[in-house]
Amino acid sequence: MDKLKAYLIGFILAIVAITVGIIYKWGFWMLVRIVLSLGFLGLTLTMAFFLALTLYAESWKYALYLVVPTALSGYATYLSVTWQKLNIVGGIIVLFILGLAFGIWYISEPDLGLMDRFKSAESLERAGNYKAAARKYEKKGNYLKAAEMYEKLGWMESAAWAYEKAEKYDKAAEIYEQLYEKEKDTYYLKEAHEYWKKAGNMDRAAKALEKYAKEEPWFWEDVAKLYEELKNEEKAVEAWKKALEYYISEAQEEGVFWEDVGNIYKRLGDEEKATEAYEKFLEYCLKEAEEDEAWWKHVAETYELLGEEEKAKEAWAKYEEYRKRIMQGIEENKEEREEKA
Repeated sequence: MDKLKAYLIGFILAIVAITVGIIYKWGFWMLVRIVLSLGFLGLTLTMAFFLALTLYAESWKYALYLVVPTALSGYATYLSVTWQKLNIVGGIIVLFILGLAFGIWYISEPDLGLMDRFKSAESLERAGNYKAAARKYEKKGNYLKAAEMYEKLGWMESAAWAYEKAEKYDKAAEIYEQLYEKEKDTYYLKEAHEYWKKAGNMDRAAKALEKYAKEEPWFWEDVAKLYEELKNEEKAVEAWKKALEYYISEAQEEGVFWEDVGNIYKRLGDEEKATEAYEKFLEYCLKEAEEDEAWWKHVAETYELLGEEEKAKEAWAKYEEYRKRIMQGIEENKEEREEKA
């Protein structure tokens, strides 16, 4: 048993013991008196603290809201301690419960005015109160109408969200494309791509992703694969060539990307260029293997790609030796922990 559980159990047992002791010595109603007194005292002090804060901040509106309940709670504390006028104490408790229920109900729709809560979504729409109407339509689960309201308000991201909830993914995608044209933020193109996919319109999804890749070139590979799925070989080759340009520029900075360069050349049917790229990647891997033996795996795989089977076997043997040492170290650490436990 951990310490937290032990403390929790100890605390509960202490509370039970105190409760039983009070009932045994002074009776059940003394327990009620103490609970009410302490409860109202805590509530009074809490509200008094927030009242003081609002007064200090000169927030007179909220201070006015707190004055009456703080005074009522203080009065209930006095009555509970002196154990008199219990019907008034009960009335104050009921009043606080009703106030709490009202507060929860009010907070559940924070954007609606008090009178708007009692109107239908349709009447709010007719009155031109699209914001309140949208919230009402949302509550009813009519997300399509909510989306229309948000569009009228010009709240396009909210409209896209509502169209998504209504499973009108094509409408959401269109909105994100419009937002991209307006804001020039590539995030919207990525979202448009995802929603066109959900809508089953893979052509539009590919076009959106292609626009995205023009801004974020590491996505050209995804564009190429998507066009391959669509059997559009011409567009796929075009995208692979753009992906190749990106990976070559990256490989010149960081050698790990030569593998990607080789893979793309291979896809494009240029075996000679693919071999050259794999040789550069092999050179990079051999250097890395000097520092980190886990790289022998990549060395072995690259030798296989180059058709050098004997060297691949030697590299695999080195990788397996490294792997066995790692596994042995893990087992030894596990045994040490078990012995200590």
